[in-house]
Amino acid sequence: MQKNNKLIRYLIITVALFAAMFSYYVWQIAKTPNYQVDEKKGFALLIPKGATFETVWDSLSAHKIVRDELSFKFLAKLLKFHENVHEGRYMITAEMGNYELLKKLRSGRQDAIRLTFNNIRLKKDLVHKIGNRFQFDSLTFAKMLNDSAVASKYGFTNETIMCMFLPNTYEVYWTVTPNEFFDTMHGWYKKFWTEERKQKAAAIGLTPIQAQIMASIVEAETKKPDEKPRVAGVYMNRLNAKMPLQADPTVVFAHQDFTIKRVNSTLTSIKSPYNTYKVIGLPPGPINLPDLKSIDAVLNYEHHKYMYFCAKEDFSGYHNFAESFEDHLNNARIYQDALNKLNIHSTKK
Repeated sequence: MQKNNKLIRYLIITVALFAAMFSYYVWQIAKTPNYQVDEKKGFALLIPKGATFETVWDSLSAHKIVRDELSFKFLAKLLKFHENVHEGRYMITAEMGNYELLKKLRSGRQDAIRLTFNNIRLKKDLVHKIGNRFQFDSLTFAKMLNDSAVASKYGFTNETIMCMFLPNTYEVYWTVTPNEFFDTMHGWYKKFWTEERKQKAAAIGLTPIQAQIMASIVEAETKKPDEKPRVAGVYMNRLNAKMPLQADPTVVFAHQDFTIKRVNSTLTSIKSPYNTYKVIGLPPGPINLPDLKSIDAVLNYEHHKYMYFCAKEDFSGYHNFAESFEDHLNNARIYQDALNKLNIHSTKK
């Protein structure tokens, strides 16, 4: 009897030790960091539609991400990941253990891509910005961006569709379809154009799209936030007086040559609906994606009598404003002299 009790105690201790060792092993394979990735950047694992466990493993293996392959595969089988592979983009960090990553992959809880729109003038710039960052290809996006039927669906034309892509930082999933992407951008566009902003636009005689076109000119003229409402006031004065806007940036846009630094009479002779030296009113579309502050600067433009402005001779980025053409010519001569002293004579940078 005593012998049997000793044997039972021995077996209990043995089982307990084995259980403790097994638990420790499971804890290790589940919790211990197991991925060789950049500590700051991490690694974006892309799982396409229709992928299998083998697809995922091939990607991880090709990039030599997993340190202990056996533990990863063991836990993947235990957690039935083979039966729960979801498409998406999943960030792997250096601190992750197998359990944390596999749980994330199993649930399909993918990480969004942070997409920022800035410094964009042309449709091709926007296409380049999108690039291959999503599961859809940029050619499909470019085709939709130039499709008049798509533009019309959202209330735009081929010339104004760029207004829908407001400069900001967005979080978008890698699996988004082109249609979903356009819907998302349109949703943010509608969110920006609140009733208050629409009413402000209507009060100054502009539609939201026209306000954005005007803002794109203001954006190109000055990067100084405190000066934008004053510059907007000049162009609103010209627009209301039905005189040509004579905005140099629209001429540069018409030439599609953004190396141009100084606009002269030869350049302003171009035949284009974007040449505001020849065509009265706003151009047919924006000449860039204006900052949101530029749009608000137009909606809240400074009311004054200035009809002209010219860059300051101190090259501070600010401008001298004038009510009369004579005063403007004087300001322009001062600025031209400053340019000449620096030997800047070319129309290009």
